[in-house]
Amino acid sequence: MRQQTGFSLIELLIVVAIILIIAAIAIPHLLQARLSANEAAAVSSVRTITTAEVGYLTNYPTVGYAAQLSDLGAGGVTPCVASSASACLIDDSLATASTPPGRGGYLYTATGSLGTFVVTAVPASTAGGARSFCEVADNIPRVNAAGTAISNVDACIALPPLN
Repeated sequence: MRQQTGFSLIELLIVVAIILIIAAIAIPHLLQARLSANEAAAVSSVRTITTAEVGYLTNYPTVGYAAQLSDLGAGGVTPCVASSASACLIDDSLATASTPPGRGGYLYTATGSLGTFVVTAVPASTAGGARSFCEVADNIPRVNAAGTAISNVDACIALPPLN
């Protein structure tokens, strides 16, 4: 009688089936964890931009808050030379995240004037996150569960605070 070495086809198929079942259970949880991480990063970035807006107002009180997100960055200049058009308060990767692909699956905006500002983070796609976030001068992060754009200060203030 011949002695067998290795695995039979049935044994290999059983192992592959078990691996596929485990993957089918684990992958949706991994995707959900990724969405949660993207959302947490978006909230953190909104807080960073809000802090930069306050710093901008302190540095340029006659201008007010930064008119656009790119005003808070370095403007691509190395070394950064601070001015009202490039305040050097945030990293340029965040200061230019208002156009696709954004940063971490989110597109960011910051619009300000002499009296107020609004900072928003909106998912670039459904793979980035499910909710959008905003913050105004009251320093309370707010969430839009629909994940749609937040147009102005009043629209942000109308949203519920982030828990």
